[in-house]
Amino acid sequence: MQVLTQNGTTKITSAARQRLTVYGIVQGVGFRPFVYRLAQSLALSGWVRNDGNGVTVDIQGPASALAEFHFQLHASAPPLARIDRVETLDIVELNRLDSGFSILQSDAGGGQAAIGADSAICDACLAELFDPDNRRFRYPLINCTDCGPRYTLVHRLPYDRANTSMAAFPQCTLCLGEYTDPGTRRFHAEPNACPTCGPQLQFLDRAAQTPCGDPIQLTLQAITRGEIVAIKGLGGFHLVCDAKNTDAVARLRQRKQRPDKPLAIMAANARSLHPWVETNQEEIATLESRERPIVLLRKTRRANQALIGVAPGVAWLGAMLPYTPLHYLLFHQAAGAPNGTDWLTAEHPLLLVMTSANARGEPLVCDNQEALEQLAGIADAWLLHDRAIVTRCDDSVVRHPHNQGMRFVRRARGYTPRALNLARSGPPVLALGAHFNNTLCLTRGAQAFVSQHIGDLDRVANCQALEAAVEHFCHLLEVRPEAVAHDLHPDFFSTRLALQLAERWQIPAIAVQHHHAHIAALLAEQQIEQPVLALALDGVGLGTDGNAWGGELLQVDGAKFQRLGHLRHIALPGGDRAAREPWRMAAAALALMGRHADIAPRFATIPAAQHIAQLLRPGHRLALTSSMGRWFDAAAGILGVRSQISFEGQAAMLLEGLAEQYGECKIERSYHAIDGQQLNLTPLLAQLTEMTDAAHGAALFHQALIQALVDWVDIAAQSSGIRMVACGGGCFVNQRLAQGLQAELARRDIRVLLARQLPSGDGGLSLGQAWVAQRSLARDTRTLA
Repeated sequence: MQVLTQNGTTKITSAARQRLTVYGIVQGVGFRPFVYRLAQSLALSGWVRNDGNGVTVDIQGPASALAEFHFQLHASAPPLARIDRVETLDIVELNRLDSGFSILQSDAGGGQAAIGADSAICDACLAELFDPDNRRFRYPLINCTDCGPRYTLVHRLPYDRANTSMAAFPQCTLCLGEYTDPGTRRFHAEPNACPTCGPQLQFLDRAAQTPCGDPIQLTLQAITRGEIVAIKGLGGFHLVCDAKNTDAVARLRQRKQRPDKPLAIMAANARSLHPWVETNQEEIATLESRERPIVLLRKTRRANQALIGVAPGVAWLGAMLPYTPLHYLLFHQAAGAPNGTDWLTAEHPLLLVMTSANARGEPLVCDNQEALEQLAGIADAWLLHDRAIVTRCDDSVVRHPHNQGMRFVRRARGYTPRALNLARSGPPVLALGAHFNNTLCLTRGAQAFVSQHIGDLDRVANCQALEAAVEHFCHLLEVRPEAVAHDLHPDFFSTRLALQLAERWQIPAIAVQHHHAHIAALLAEQQIEQPVLALALDGVGLGTDGNAWGGELLQVDGAKFQRLGHLRHIALPGGDRAAREPWRMAAAALALMGRHADIAPRFATIPAAQHIAQLLRPGHRLALTSSMGRWFDAAAGILGVRSQISFEGQAAMLLEGLAEQYGECKIERSYHAIDGQQLNLTPLLAQLTEMTDAAHGAALFHQALIQALVDWVDIAAQSSGIRMVACGGGCFVNQRLAQGLQAELARRDIRVLLARQLPSGDGGLSLGQAWVAQRSLARDTRTLA
């Protein structure tokens, strides 16, 4: 008899022997020694092993002891483990030769195993790291089954040392003794090592020479001198400098060609962040979590004054805490290298810029030689180690809207490749995501695996990284897709790759409209099966009519959607250039108001203004868009916030920051019109032209926009009878917009769905594509039947 076990509830029969298959994150997390110790404590006999499904346990003993075993399996699992389900098979025949409990060699068969994400160093390893009597004192790659790299060093499953980049480092006698002893927390800790047998650090100066001295001390000295150091981490390199050194930050920006985009900082602990950011308990818990993401935190006045150039013009500062032993050693050295761990709770002055080590738009650098070559014009020195990174994985970025839980801006290290559970099982589908902020998604049964952030596919190296990620994901998860999903746009590299793979594998290629995929990602992660209304607000996506969409009111029902309405179309003077120069969108908005004569005087310092004014007059055919992102740009241009931007979404970020600076803004009337399917925001922008305070204008824009969207959705809800609206697309990264919309719709008894487990923008799009494709295949199967 087979019994499915979930959430810790199991039916125990009279059989005294059982075969358990445990699915989830149960490899590389100390699960086998946990099972071993648990079985021994209950005097149960049998064995445990890793395999292609996860972990299999053959166990025998009294029914009461088996019942306790099942309970403790869920209640006391290791901290990094995640049990998705347990399948239990009762075996009538007892194994009379079975005595004691053992750990068997891994079996590669199965194909349902999963690998855990990388994890921050645990407290036990920290204690050893700073204990002078411990043989791993100040060893920068210390780890155990409760912490350290997983996803970034594994080639294939099952998760055994031979299948990782640590295969190159034979263990010394002491390490091997720990590795083979189920009583230690390093039993089958695959990256296990020590100074005698493990990977080593190396410091290189700008001449690629190795000076004499301790690499950690040399690195800190270089940073203190104002130099930029490339430091190797878990999933790639960081470029690091002193965050308080304005000249160093400016040089980093200039060399990396990143003039404005905010940089992240790292502090020794949450207490050390207090002068620079405001935090609450929820944010501190996320900062200190084993995932250790970058958390967007509200800046203090002191941060704006002292950390010049780190996050200019925005209200938030991306901050994180150390997560590798190497990071901790830098702060330890700066604290005077004290013994013990008491120093970890004190406030420390050292504040480091930690930003991804890559040239502008290129993939994160993760190889030592690659770092020396590609970062030669950026870094002044390098801190390397010789443990290879198999899979590059950037830092995750999250934020905490008030009382709304954690929301992803970028999902990568610490969370990838953690599976997302779907409402139902379906055929395996590979989805290749969007053109910008690309990720891929691979489904297996009732689970979806979304890759780490890959980047924008306008760079050859990122396209190659996507191809490599496809191969690695399919190989690692042992999945052969039955369909490949892609964006509707025919010219995207992801679309062309999808069509090539479909032809090679002789499987269907399924095109999914961009905004349908945004909403589908929300429905997939929250296991919503019913029809919903949807607001899809972003920069751009190709619509089914061949035009550029981006401000859409939809009704979505699985693989089908209906466009109920859209924002008023606005011209794109200069095409794609309009998305990089907000003044052009402001000019287009003035043209919609019939104020062509105001364009040139308003933008008198811009030589092209007169020409654009003429282009916007009737009779000239310009590309049009319904994009909400471009309306944000128009508002920023009208308010004089920014005439040009250097990264995607910058104008909207600056607007949000100004609105936060102003505070609450009450409006006495509406600044929009709803004409059939169309929401017209021209009256709102007309009001902005009369305002001289940019912060007040930004606050008004947000509040009036929220009111407009609420009225628009409410009309659709009354017409359709649907009282649930899914809000997807990059505009919902805007905390003020998302929170305000959710609160106002709740007052009208309309439930709002916002992304929780993936970014609301293009980083989550691949999940939506896969979800729609699964349902398209199921629908086609029913039709054929």
